[in-house]
Amino acid sequence: MAQVDTFFKQRDKRRWVTDRLASSVIRLGGISVLLALVLLIFYLIIVIAPIFYPASITSLEHKTLPTFQAENPPVAVGIDDEGKTAFTFSKQGQLSFTYLGEKTGKPAKSLLKMNITTEPTAFRSAVTNSRWYAYATQRGQIIAVHPKFSNVFTADGRHSSPSVSTFVQNPVQLDKSGLPITSFDFAINVNDAIFVGRSSNGDWQAVAYSKPSLFNQARSEPKWIERRLQMPPLKIQVKDYRVTPDGKTLYVLSENAITILKRQANQFEVRETVPLSTTDKNRQGVSLELLSGAYSLLLTDQSGQVSQWFDVLKNGERHFTHIRDFALSPNVEFLLPDYYRKGFYSFHQNGVVENFYTTSHDRLLSKRIEDKTPLAAGTSSSENYLITANRNGLNVYTVNNPHPEISFSSLWQKIWYEGYPKPEYIWQSTAASNDFEAKFSLVPIAFGTLKSAIFAMIFAVPISICGAIYTAYFMTARMRRYVKPTIELMEALPTVIIGFLAGLWLAPIIEMNLLSTILFMLFLPIVILLAALLWHMARQLMGIKAHQGWIALMLIPVVIGFGLFVVGYGHHIEHWLFGGDVRLFMANNGINFDQRNALIVGFAMGFAVIPTIFTIAEDAIFSVPKHLSDGASALGATPWQCLTTVVLVTASPGIFSAVMMGLGRAVGETMIVLMATGNTPVMDWNIFEGMRTLSANIAIEMPESEVGGSHFRLLFLSAFLLFVFTFVVNSIAELVRQRLREKYSAL
Repeated sequence: MAQVDTFFKQRDKRRWVTDRLASSVIRLGGISVLLALVLLIFYLIIVIAPIFYPASITSLEHKTLPTFQAENPPVAVGIDDEGKTAFTFSKQGQLSFTYLGEKTGKPAKSLLKMNITTEPTAFRSAVTNSRWYAYATQRGQIIAVHPKFSNVFTADGRHSSPSVSTFVQNPVQLDKSGLPITSFDFAINVNDAIFVGRSSNGDWQAVAYSKPSLFNQARSEPKWIERRLQMPPLKIQVKDYRVTPDGKTLYVLSENAITILKRQANQFEVRETVPLSTTDKNRQGVSLELLSGAYSLLLTDQSGQVSQWFDVLKNGERHFTHIRDFALSPNVEFLLPDYYRKGFYSFHQNGVVENFYTTSHDRLLSKRIEDKTPLAAGTSSSENYLITANRNGLNVYTVNNPHPEISFSSLWQKIWYEGYPKPEYIWQSTAASNDFEAKFSLVPIAFGTLKSAIFAMIFAVPISICGAIYTAYFMTARMRRYVKPTIELMEALPTVIIGFLAGLWLAPIIEMNLLSTILFMLFLPIVILLAALLWHMARQLMGIKAHQGWIALMLIPVVIGFGLFVVGYGHHIEHWLFGGDVRLFMANNGINFDQRNALIVGFAMGFAVIPTIFTIAEDAIFSVPKHLSDGASALGATPWQCLTTVVLVTASPGIFSAVMMGLGRAVGETMIVLMATGNTPVMDWNIFEGMRTLSANIAIEMPESEVGGSHFRLLFLSAFLLFVFTFVVNSIAELVRQRLREKYSAL
């Protein structure tokens, strides 16, 4: 007996050690999963948070320039991307480059000075990102220059080396009679240029230059061709005017209207005149500025209010339209458009500077940086530096505003983008044009995620739940041993294979047999009920035993036969009802059809979700204690009454969990929606149109996004939204499941 006791004691000790080891491993695994989840959430928040940080502006240094005199103030200023070298244009026609890299408190170092002209009558800067500046002279000429910075590497490191290029046709004789030019505007590109101005006698002058193509030309640089442009008589009091960089549009501001002139060959023609306001007749315009891209116009009126205007397509024609107003601080002196973004700075009499982003209609910063309005201001091409000039010198500021286009309103509200007829939800992150404005609305792709999940659940839930009910309650044990593992094996099929088959095999078949597919889905339930009725009648007439557990095998030839019948005669029905092409009929009635659409996604994703829902629901139904249904049967209930009043009620927590698990799977699915949809971020419940989901959008655009950019961080925000949605769905499912378990635990 002592030996036996020792043996059992050793077994108990080993078992205790094994249990403790297993418990520790399981506990460590659970803690590791929770820790990984917390770290994942923390990392997502770190990546996402910067897009919602507010903009800031910080004074960097002040440099005294003794050349700024009362009779020769600066009229334009700019700075390089390093914030070390600046240039200034003075009223009397001088251009100066200044090195600002010395320590604070030391005077700036002059690098280069040059006289552009000695008799300027007007000065003008072209659109901000062109960095072309020009003076008008007493002799009716325009002299255009382009200050540039190039990197030079020395023993002291990298420095900006200033240089100046001029227009090849300098000076441009704008007024043929040699009269002084009192105001002008211009634009210079690689192969063309345009100059528009007014002489001292009030006449309009316009001249355009173009460089012929190098095709079939000699190896030497082709000469620029000059063309005089005719201007229509404008009997208005001109306040300001702006010409677009392509030279095709001229905006002329009068006291209470904007006149839009379009260039046709060698002349400008008035396209339309738009009043500044239809409600306030006293609103008077003061100045115009072109936003980056030169598609939108900023108008400042006498009250200091700034408004945005651009062309909108209405009834097949473009009309210049007032889009939005900006609530600026009072006493606006001048505006400075951003270098490449759709925003602008406003400078006020009390020294306050504000920055607005026009598309989202958001004020990004507002801060008083000086005692009064600067004489001139400019930004670096990187928009990291802002420089202002006053009579005492130059002030340089660092600007931290990496994600101005992102705000809560731009992500979840309708935005009126340039060129669109109305405010819309749009996701379009890239384009071929350099002037493209990224459109980051999460609504279309969030809508696409829900759309794909809903159509997949509509297809999967009835089939999987009904299949689970029949398999667990009616099917014979022998048949269940084959059916259940087969359906569970479907879950092991890679979704990339399902998506591949759906996109390249199933989609073309359904496109060619669209009406047959619709008829099959509509009439299949009726055919199944008729088959069941016929079987019931035949069983009664012929005395056949019930064989309820194997009845499902009879439906296989019925479904296949009905499918072949519909495919064989569907085209005849299509020819009879729709003239031979149901897709053309749909198009004529405003219903779009894409080959890869929500119907394909519903089939493919439903096929992938069915095993998940079926397995959990079937286990829940099969696990209902047998004595519950036996007790109901003993009380006289039919099998169907036992199922509906006892079994399904008891199994409802598991069935609900199955549906929620399937929904979470459908929402997070990537490869099927990536390959079986058109990946078009449109908002339409049309089952014959595609969509783009959050997960597919991440898979498509993450490789092409710039690390740390707005696009990159928004994709991480999309991933975070998927995580939050899945977490919320699972949490709700668990709460409901617990409530249902408590409610029916007494059964």
